[in-house]
Amino acid sequence: MTVKLDAPSIMEDCLSAVEQVLLQPDPSLKANQSIVLNTQWQRLSDTERESVLAKDTRSEVVPLDEPGRPDKPELVNAKHLARRGLGTQAGRIALLHSLAHIEFNAINLALDAVYRFRDVPTAYVTDWLKVASDEGEHFLLVLNRLRVLGSDYGMLPAHTGLWDMARQTDHDILVRMALVPRILEARGLDVAPPMITKLQAQGDTDSADILQRIYTDEITHVEIGNRWFRHVCEERNLNGAAVFRDLLTGPNSSYLRSPFNDEARLQAGFTVEEMQVIREMEAEHRAWLASDASKPSA
Repeated sequence: MTVKLDAPSIMEDCLSAVEQVLLQPDPSLKANQSIVLNTQWQRLSDTERESVLAKDTRSEVVPLDEPGRPDKPELVNAKHLARRGLGTQAGRIALLHSLAHIEFNAINLALDAVYRFRDVPTAYVTDWLKVASDEGEHFLLVLNRLRVLGSDYGMLPAHTGLWDMARQTDHDILVRMALVPRILEARGLDVAPPMITKLQAQGDTDSADILQRIYTDEITHVEIGNRWFRHVCEERNLNGAAVFRDLLTGPNSSYLRSPFNDEARLQAGFTVEEMQVIREMEAEHRAWLASDASKPSA
């Protein structure tokens, strides 16, 4: 994989460097620069990392309606996206395009976790720069596969939901850790294995191998989110399971869709108690939907 080395220097101003890449609109450049940021960070000793984070920064935290992104793809509500099976190349391209969009936004979410939430342990920065780098590699793998199949990122519409959640959680690191890695990213642990099987059945082993790589890495990413969620809960003397249930009350439960991949989720740091909470909250949301649908219209 060829990596462009024109990323800002993390040594000079770590948070400004992260912000610059977060605001980078070119997807390939953003992916490559995320990889380079992590490479720079990994070369530093623990003492050097602490020194870099202690420096004054030009970066100021502000709300972001959206990160740097290209004019395409057109962003639409998810319900307006066509559903296609994987039995045709067009269907597989649609899946890969959706996956590229997810990975592009996952880069942004990981970078924003560093840019937005400060006064954190050095290990937190180390974890999320590594996640951003992994997501950059994922994006480039999927992008290359799309191009092999005669398509490209931006040629199909994509949904807005991923950065919507970033905006909804930009006020509190606890809420971000609870809902982005533990809900949105964890959803990938449930849906990836059957997709891999379907792609293999269609003879598209190249796409299946890419999805397998992403799935394996995502277990680690969800574990990172779980770990930092618990870290913040412990700092605030909060019961993590109770907080998680409270945050899932209401519309956030709509992201819960069984069947759940218990094996992968437990490997990624969920507890048996939390899996029970997830199932209970999904059931409550389904019951609410059914009740609401049965009400006579005005």
